Amino acid sequence: MNVHDAIASVPRAPFIPEEIFVRDEAGWLVSLRRADDPDRWREQVEADAPVVTRVEPDPSLPAGICDPETGKGMISTSSSSAPSIMAHLIEVMELEAGMRVLEIGTGTGYNAAVLAKLVGAGNVVSTELDPVAASQARKALTSVGLPVEVVTRDGEGGFPPGAPFDRIIVTASAHTIPYAWVRQTRPGGLIVVPLAPTVHPDWPLAVLRVQDSGTAQGRCVGSAPFMPLRAQQVSAQSVQAAEERWQAAGKADLSRYGLTVTPEGQYTWLDSPGNPLAVTPG
Repeated sequence: MNVHDAIASVPRAPFIPEEIFVRDEAGWLVSLRRADDPDRWREQVEADAPVVTRVEPDPSLPAGICDPETGKGMISTSSSSAPSIMAHLIEVMELEAGMRVLEIGTGTGYNAAVLAKLVGAGNVVSTELDPVAASQARKALTSVGLPVEVVTRDGEGGFPPGAPFDRIIVTASAHTIPYAWVRQTRPGGLIVVPLAPTVHPDWPLAVLRVQDSGTAQGRCVGSAPFMPLRAQQVSAQSVQAAEERWQAAGKADLSRYGLTVTPEGQYTWLDSPGNPLAVTPG
């Protein structure tokens, strides 16, 4: 079974809550309940687009500005990724049946379900920081006959009891790769992780291969914009600095960028590991 067949074989609707959030004419995220408008709810779920499932007030705005009723100042904190973005991440994992996979960021559980279709539900472990989201994902996965193990914990620490893994996939962006992920991936295994735009303004997707030496290294293979890990929010100043560095370097194509992670730290590079770049995390 290929990735696209796996996605087509798993219905998305069981993983989407009854209340989702959509943009109104002013651009604010407002509530859309399935019971109130089932046709529009279904249209959102069946589209090749992300579905926002949880929102909260933007912490960068002054108190009193945000209003959950009108959606003013509310930002997305959890979503179901567009199926095409999911397919891109999963395809570069180079999965084979029976591989052990750790997913960082369960979210709705839909991505975990597709992974389970490809390698077997018993070979997938998924971590989720939000206990409510984790519980809902477990129920959805069970309802479609794919009882993936969903662990409520901070994914930055990985899941040591299940290690080593053949593959780790991260469904949130990171500016700093926790070395725990490298330590928990077998030599030769892959870590697929969206990078924050502090590396390149186009939100690069990095594919890192773990070496016998304990180093993980690889190139960027396209764009994958994801919300950041909870503890790795990115400041507007850092994004602007990355944009300026990229322009100063001649607007190099994303595919020329790479990343090396060692026990001592990490660095990005252009064209080869011997040409490191200065990058300011966060």
